[in-house]
Amino acid sequence: MGRTFVIGDIHGERALLERVLDKLPFIAPDDTLVLLGDYLDRGPDSRGVVQRLLRLPEETVGKVVLLRGNHEDAFLRSLTEELDVGFVMARGNGVAETFRSFTDRPVIPGAELELDEAKQLFDLKSWVPPAVQRWLATLPLWYEDEHAIYVHAGLEGEGAVWKHPRDGAERPLMWMREPDFYEQYEGKTIVFGHTPVSELPPKDEARTEVWRRGPLWGLDTGAGRGGHVSAVELPAGTIYDSR
Repeated sequence: MGRTFVIGDIHGERALLERVLDKLPFIAPDDTLVLLGDYLDRGPDSRGVVQRLLRLPEETVGKVVLLRGNHEDAFLRSLTEELDVGFVMARGNGVAETFRSFTDRPVIPGAELELDEAKQLFDLKSWVPPAVQRWLATLPLWYEDEHAIYVHAGLEGEGAVWKHPRDGAERPLMWMREPDFYEQYEGKTIVFGHTPVSELPPKDEARTEVWRRGPLWGLDTGAGRGGHVSAVELPAGTIYDSR
């Protein structure tokens, strides 16, 4: 039985991603490397993160699974359906940083866009490379092996009843933040990101470590918001991070 290494939210932090990858042991042919999504936005080098991930399957002896996070989902829907204006405009989502990264502009987190930049920002097809657009469409929404189920955010359900990803709606897998899930879910181990560990129960603004309650592992330790990138090895439960 091989090991599974799971990396949480990255949010444009290429240097932190590299640091975590360097700390992982050799990924053997029967091992799996799962990334939970949210590769884009907020951090200084979303393009560099994507370029690294595009190469990762070819450079890894074991299996590589790159899941779709809600940020990738918002991009994909904006490129293929209708522009998600609210998501793109919300400054805290960090789409402006991704735009500047892909257009070779200096990335200053939190800096406002110039008028000409703001106009181009909303024309995603003009600055998201076609190869990246195609790649976004290939990202699966969940993965499962003998150790756990892996999703970006959570499952569809309520109370103590939660649907397996194959039986539930797609959106909760990428966007869900239901307190019941964190507090009441019981069943096969689930590893997720999306919700910062400081917001998982009991909420603690000072929490920076990987969160665990029974069968649940929360790996969003704040990359792109001044935090770090974290990973867990299953079944051992060994934690690695970019600090």
